[in-house]
Amino acid sequence: MDWTTWYNSLDKPSWTPAPSFIGMMWSILYPIIVVTFGFVLVQCLRRRVPWMVAVPFGINLVANVAFTPIQFGLRNLPLASVDILVVWATIPWMMAAVWRHHRWVAAAQVPYLAWVSTATVLQLSITIMNWGRS
Repeated sequence: MDWTTWYNSLDKPSWTPAPSFIGMMWSILYPIIVVTFGFVLVQCLRRRVPWMVAVPFGINLVANVAFTPIQFGLRNLPLASVDILVVWATIPWMMAAVWRHHRWVAAAQVPYLAWVSTATVLQLSITIMNWGRS
């Protein structure tokens, strides 16, 4: 079965956002992510920010990109839950790491943190509700 049929067959909490809302949220967040992550990378390349500031941004980016193939390609709910926990945990780390250098970059992560917090609770809920199916 294709991934949409598989995902639609999963038990989900009653408060699960519509797929169109989820897509809209990411379409708002991805430009923020591109601009702020790119800015941090450029600042590191120019040696205006220590490389250690970029570490949580890099980990976050890898985990964020890995989520879709894990969730919808492998259809591995427990591993997707671990992955989204990494995404979630790295956001406050990113904010703390960049705060003293560029506060606007840290502040720009607030909507990302809010959405990923919701998505993390949703993912953990779906994983628990479907334990043994993946």
